[in-house]
Amino acid sequence: MRLRTFILILLVALLAAFTSLNWPAFVAPTSLSIGMATFEAPLGVVMLAIVVGMALLFAGYMAFWQGRVLVEERRHTRELQAQRALAEQAEVSRFTELRAALTATTEQLGSRFDATRDALRTEMKEATNSLAAMIGEIDDRAKRGVDRQT
Repeated sequence: MRLRTFILILLVALLAAFTSLNWPAFVAPTSLSIGMATFEAPLGVVMLAIVVGMALLFAGYMAFWQGRVLVEERRHTRELQAQRALAEQAEVSRFTELRAALTATTEQLGSRFDATRDALRTEMKEATNSLAAMIGEIDDRAKRGVDRQT
């Protein structure tokens, strides 16, 4: 139990005890004036009725206020959930876009790698052919040089 609730219950209990201990004074008739008219009524009961009425009005106002706060809280919760869903959808779309970009980049790099590999193979074949031709030419010169000496 919260402290405020405990204090409120304590105050109501003290008021009830005070009223019960002084009940004969509360119900003693008194001449009361409301400005234009005068009437006979027990002052204690009138004041007690005013206090109880104000307490009921205050309790009603607090219940209404708390109800409005709960409605606002629910509305805010729904708005937050909607915003969270939008943020999650945006994040998912960003991941999808990132995946697509990475896939495109990977494919592009793969095609560049294939082109570079093919170019390197062609160069190696040309170099091999050129080297074989040079070796063949050197071999022919060497054979001609040996044939002249003999």
